[in-house]
Amino acid sequence: MPTTRQLFLNHIAQTSPGPLMFEPVRGAGIYLYDSEENPYTDLISGIGVSALGYSHPKVVKAIQEQAERYLHTMVYGEHVQLPQVAYATKLAKHLPEPLDSVYFTNSGTEAVEGAMKLARKYTGRYEIIACRNAYHGSTYGAMSLMSDSTYNAPFRLRVPGIRFMSFNSMDDVLKITRKTAAVILETIQGEAGYIVPDPEFLHALRLRCAATGTLFVLDEIQCGMGRTGKFLACDHYGIVPDILLLAKAFGGGLPLGAFIASKELMGALSENPTLGHITTFGGNPLCCAAGLAAYEALLEEGHIEKVSGKERLFRSLLKHESIKMISGKGLMLSVELQDADAVLRFVNKCFEISLLTDWFLFKADAFRIAPPLIISENEIEQICNQLIEVLDAIG
Repeated sequence: MPTTRQLFLNHIAQTSPGPLMFEPVRGAGIYLYDSEENPYTDLISGIGVSALGYSHPKVVKAIQEQAERYLHTMVYGEHVQLPQVAYATKLAKHLPEPLDSVYFTNSGTEAVEGAMKLARKYTGRYEIIACRNAYHGSTYGAMSLMSDSTYNAPFRLRVPGIRFMSFNSMDDVLKITRKTAAVILETIQGEAGYIVPDPEFLHALRLRCAATGTLFVLDEIQCGMGRTGKFLACDHYGIVPDILLLAKAFGGGLPLGAFIASKELMGALSENPTLGHITTFGGNPLCCAAGLAAYEALLEEGHIEKVSGKERLFRSLLKHESIKMISGKGLMLSVELQDADAVLRFVNKCFEISLLTDWFLFKADAFRIAPPLIISENEIEQICNQLIEVLDAIG
């Protein structure tokens, strides 16, 4: 009789030649448990998804209650579904003007695709500028925004009209012209190793976009939903985009994303042609119910306000001769080691002692720390002691 792991390898499409093969059976708080009830500490929140950890009671209750009411009813945007309306309304109350119109999607990469279409449709322009070493997703358009040919060249990928600028380069701001439909960037670059923006750079981009009639798109798919110590990372810098992208933690653990703009801007998708952008499952009522519950818990339970203190604690405790630098903001930290081999040995050793961490696509010499926002100070102290022990062990 084949084991679950054998069936996994036989019938689940693989994305790497050596999957981790960790088999969780349940989750609670910041921990995942295997079949023998061994706890594994999740230091990466499922890559930014599990902001409230696992099995948060408010999220579980919301899912149960909505499942008893109804699930899918109609292609998005045609039926008035309360979970969608409630989530969008609450978001609009807390987001800066003029971000008041939400288009729900199934994922972050779909939010990116929608924003690209909206920008070209609204402006009537063709060119889109993205940043080098950015990651916006793996669908055709989103991956075309990736400068590294390692990932898109084998698929002959590239939506035409894409240009690139360097993150934090003041000189490259001048690449934005009246031919540019949109500039899209992560407020904090994720797979580049949690690179924090220069405030002067962000403000220069915002001004240049306004001067040229270019739409400014901020991808907060990983850095949003409180991960940096404010609801949006751009809140730290007083910047408001024309189009905001959310996903990952946005769904409370279920698949949900969104691109958000003004009602006037979003209207470009509803005519010439009608149904210019549609999705079957985007805004699924179960996902919206879970996302709204998670969003309310983040606001009401004070997790976001505690993030900066938890960041300071991590930085104060993670002291080791092999650590070259710690970058990032809030609870998205990048710890740079000597080289990629050291990171690989470190990540593997962490798994041996039940710590789940990971590296970055474009910064192989660093590992990430991005635990659920609910992590306690006692848990941080224990985890840092374990991380130091691993660093000692790998030499």
